[in-house]
Amino acid sequence: MIQRPRVSVVTPVYDPPLDELAACLDSVDRQSGVTWEHIVVDDGSPNSAVVDLLRSRSSAQRVAVERNNNGGIVAATNEAIERATGEFVVFLDHDDVLAADALQTMVAAVDGHPQPDGVGLVYSDHDLLRPDGRRASPVYKPDPSPERLRNHNYITHLVAIRRTVLTSVGGLRPGFDGAQDHDLLLRVMEIDVDVVHVPQVLAHWRQSARSVAADTENKPLAYDAGVRAVQEHLDRTGVDGRVELGAWPGVYRIRRRIEGRPTVSIVIPTAGVDGVVWGGRRRFVEEAVASIARGSSSTCDLEFVVVLDSDADSQVRRHLVAIAGDRVRIVDYDAPFNFADKINRGAAASSGAFLLFLNDDTELIERDSIEEMVGLVQIADIGMVGARLLFEDGTIQHAGHVYNHHIDHAFVGWPGDHPGPQRLLAVEREVGGVTAAAAMVRREVFDEGGGMSTELPANYNDVDFSMRIRGSGRRIVWTPHASWYHFESRTRSGTEQHAIAPKELDVLLARWGDSLWDDPYYNPNLADGRADWLERRGRSGAPPYVVLADGRVSWA
Repeated sequence: MIQRPRVSVVTPVYDPPLDELAACLDSVDRQSGVTWEHIVVDDGSPNSAVVDLLRSRSSAQRVAVERNNNGGIVAATNEAIERATGEFVVFLDHDDVLAADALQTMVAAVDGHPQPDGVGLVYSDHDLLRPDGRRASPVYKPDPSPERLRNHNYITHLVAIRRTVLTSVGGLRPGFDGAQDHDLLLRVMEIDVDVVHVPQVLAHWRQSARSVAADTENKPLAYDAGVRAVQEHLDRTGVDGRVELGAWPGVYRIRRRIEGRPTVSIVIPTAGVDGVVWGGRRRFVEEAVASIARGSSSTCDLEFVVVLDSDADSQVRRHLVAIAGDRVRIVDYDAPFNFADKINRGAAASSGAFLLFLNDDTELIERDSIEEMVGLVQIADIGMVGARLLFEDGTIQHAGHVYNHHIDHAFVGWPGDHPGPQRLLAVEREVGGVTAAAAMVRREVFDEGGGMSTELPANYNDVDFSMRIRGSGRRIVWTPHASWYHFESRTRSGTEQHAIAPKELDVLLARWGDSLWDDPYYNPNLADGRADWLERRGRSGAPPYVVLADGRVSWA
């Protein structure tokens, strides 16, 4: 009796170099530990040697199908899917290579899941296979990240989809050639199935001269198809927004429409102090309010709730009213410094449906920042949204939190206009947490979470609040399209911060334990104690490196 295959590998073929096609076939033949079949569909390759090779490699496990005419990758792949009989369908390009244990590892991830029958999609990490044969540029991915997937196809390779799920969503759709995988992933994500990420490099994406892996300009039409794929996904899921090409290849920009005309309460704790920025002296809270008031929102009503120390200079009140008029509400604060308590008192005194927590030492950069944040946080399962923050010199101060046996801001010190590895600084994406220096929540989410913990008066209150939001089943999203300068640590001395931090860290760890370090949007293949997506030593074929005393990396 022939055993039914657990996995059907489907490969559309069109005129690849023979050695690359042979390497692809060899990589499937090496798979063990799982029953598989390989459905290979030649899509009218003009080189007869391609067909000859496929015929010579046909076997009981490999079905070679020959199409007389070139119908495109969607048509060829769908024909392969129709012939597949396995429980899961794995997609493999004709010039890519599977890791030796790829299929067995993917199946094991399904079997090891608490509800294996509910797993509809599995994806792994991957790297690039250079023209010289070396593996390079490993792509270590997060666990399922729906907002990031809308912004770009971060999943790509290797993907396995349960065949019944694949059939239920209609396979690949004609008219989306070049973005067919992205379109399919979005449609699968829309249905009620579990998605599993395997944090291992199981596919080697060949970087050939004709490949999008080598040059994204090779497939410009794919990005137009991608825009349509994401737009139709938004339409199907009821998200009122417009999709357009982003600033970087393969990245899409979603402009969400705001429901009604909501009030946003901007809560700013402050002592009313001043300092020097760009060679000039300023009173921080006044400039923070003025930078927003100058670009008044046309789609939201704004109120500024300033929680002001009672011993602050009396001129601060007058100046704030002069800047923002009756939109300013002053809350007197006469207790010892406690940032969390200030936030809570400001929220209690506010009237808006949305709360924007903002440090006083900030200055608005992108005029539509508040609207961008409202557009995201109005979505029911998004609990909090963070912004891109830049230091005075224009480098990154905050691009989301990373909890990796160390609490840090992602990509600190990187150029402010850098897209980041894997376009991470150019896309909206889920993160483990965000800083309260510029973060927005819906009022009901804030109230449900009990506000900020006053047991953490100076540090980690935003980390604790982020953990509570994630614990409620909601997502936290960071967006590069909302941006402020953050002149960090200018309102309190560094000595004061460091004196408080150890005690507060003890409180945080007692509350969350090891779950704090379980950041689903980082990856276990990345180096501990860092937030710049540096891989662990020896995890790939990349050159070895050493970490210098100042934290910089030097490659051998």
